[in-house]
Amino acid sequence: MAVLGGLLLLLALLLLLAAGLYCCYVRRVHAAYDHIPSAPRESFLLGHLPIFWKMMKKQEFLHDLFLQWSKKYGPIIRVNAFHRVSILILSPEGVKEFLMSPEYPKDRLIYGRIFNLFGVSYLIGVMETFNEKAEELMEKLEEMADGETEFSMLTMMSRVTLDVIAKVAFGLELNALRDDRTPFPHAVTMIMKGMTEMRIPFVKYMPGKQKMIKEVQESVRLLRRVGKECIEKRREAIQSEKEMPTDILTQILKGDALEETRDDENILDNFITFFVAGHETTANQLAFTVMALSQHPEIMERVQAEVDEVLGAKRDIEYEDLGKLKYLSQVLKESMRLYPPVPGTVRWTGKETVIEGVRIPANTTLLFSTYVMGRMDRYFKDPLSFNPDRFSKDAPKPYYSYFPFSLGPRSCIGQVFAQMEAKVVMAKLLQRFEFQLVPGQSFKLLDTGTLRPLDGVMCKLKPRSSPKGFKV
Repeated sequence: MAVLGGLLLLLALLLLLAAGLYCCYVRRVHAAYDHIPSAPRESFLLGHLPIFWKMMKKQEFLHDLFLQWSKKYGPIIRVNAFHRVSILILSPEGVKEFLMSPEYPKDRLIYGRIFNLFGVSYLIGVMETFNEKAEELMEKLEEMADGETEFSMLTMMSRVTLDVIAKVAFGLELNALRDDRTPFPHAVTMIMKGMTEMRIPFVKYMPGKQKMIKEVQESVRLLRRVGKECIEKRREAIQSEKEMPTDILTQILKGDALEETRDDENILDNFITFFVAGHETTANQLAFTVMALSQHPEIMERVQAEVDEVLGAKRDIEYEDLGKLKYLSQVLKESMRLYPPVPGTVRWTGKETVIEGVRIPANTTLLFSTYVMGRMDRYFKDPLSFNPDRFSKDAPKPYYSYFPFSLGPRSCIGQVFAQMEAKVVMAKLLQRFEFQLVPGQSFKLLDTGTLRPLDGVMCKLKPRSSPKGFKV
């Protein structure tokens, strides 16, 4: 017993020594960053984490807190979590310095080939799929367009964009719009939720999170299984020298063929990335746009007039039509300013830098938020008002304060694709229907890896007769 007691005492002393050394290390890290403005830490070790955890529990939006901090502490803000210190950059000069830098390129083999894929001829070619799937959405909405049926616009947009990306990128016909039992929409939602929550240190040890983590793992397994089947079938077709669709999957496999060793895990990772990101962001953007237009009938009337003028009674929207829908483009851009589906991005700086007169140490994680900058009156006049004229041809261009698709060499390669898809779906919706929001919604925002409306944008629809004579 005496020996055991001695061992326990020794272990306790070692633990105390380790804790003391760790606290000294944390204090040393703090000393390197404490000159940077920030809200008071709630805990020496936890830093600002308790604040974030409380907000997550209440389903409050973290970027709104950063917006409040920007008004009090300025455009360069410190964020503490244990020994980790990140710096939130809300300065156009900082955005330009880090997001436009060529020091952070994407994987040239994969992204270079896929970037080339998104050329004009390819984009014109996918208009057929955009029209096809958007028409399927219109048919589904017609069934509910009685002025009484309530439904989630976010759900409908998620399903149509899922059908689009599955077919265009991977040759899959998911039929998510018609099949209410399909597991894919829920799987994507869970993966995004997991990506968001796992950014918080030690979240998997928090009470009540085990069920969520299990669902996330099952969702990842589902998409990897489907991805593996798609890859195997496409490889067999390539080996048989059959005619291949020029899609993302083909480009990923061609890139892999150039490598000396086959890396199926990396290919599956890319498959899931494009599958998830390729529809979630566009769906959220469309839902937010419906929400904003429903709250501003004068803007709705103006954009519908443009759609009537450009499209008339046409069912199939042509590539050339998209360029004529200028005000609709402005509406979509303004929607992304207030409600960017991807609210921010992250970079790492390996060298000491000075931004806005504030010294940022080397080897620091940098956070950028287009959501916060888009709502700062420092960069946008009356920032909380929905005003598409901010993006008119003659309006001054935002100076590195608007980056819903990021900027520079790591900007989203599919942004033109996504905006074409959004325009087709939105134009058809405006052409066919009058829509209004169900009363009583909170209009709160939820960060699930992408920014989405908490209540799902509950709507009611009625058929619309346009001045050009189109009637559903």
